[in-house]
Amino acid sequence: MRAIRILIVDDDRDICEYMELLLTQSGYDVATETDPRAALDLLRAEEFHVVVLDIMMPELSGMEVLQEIRNFDTDIAIVIFTGFPSVDTAVTSMKYNVSDYIKKPFDVDEFNSTLEKILRDKGLLTDPEEELLLTIGQNIRAARKERSLTLKQMARRTGLSVSLLSQIERAESSASVSSLYKLARALDCSLTEFFGDY
Repeated sequence: MRAIRILIVDDDRDICEYMELLLTQSGYDVATETDPRAALDLLRAEEFHVVVLDIMMPELSGMEVLQEIRNFDTDIAIVIFTGFPSVDTAVTSMKYNVSDYIKKPFDVDEFNSTLEKILRDKGLLTDPEEELLLTIGQNIRAARKERSLTLKQMARRTGLSVSLLSQIERAESSASVSSLYKLARALDCSLTEFFGDY
């Protein structure tokens, strides 16, 4: 799995260090920046998946930084962090498509699950079982396409429904061993081919 890079932008060095420790322990690649202008330069120069951004900072507010980021990156996940939540900042945050708006002090477990949800929504985080289902589905689809077979033809050959076959290929449903065996026979390949390099 590739490393998820997170940038913490907060003028409070203690918060940066705490967040770095917390997120590094969860296996993330973390950078911190107390200067919002330097943070913008870093975001332009390097690839990050998530920015955790404090609102109240001297020189450049978090809202200004948010607007700047959105000028050059409309996709990066941004989590707003604030000790001073207000309707104005919440509305502006939504306008600039932030992933979440979290009040300090925050609950660590809640923050971690928020972060996981954001990463899943962006397609950056999958668990091993999901990865296996994706691999199996992709390999079955590739084998079927290679043989120029439709889902309907596969359904006839295997006795499985078109709907189930489609769900297996899209990794929305896990195939039973018996279904995998039927698929392997219908595609004239070995079961292990479905697992690829897994």
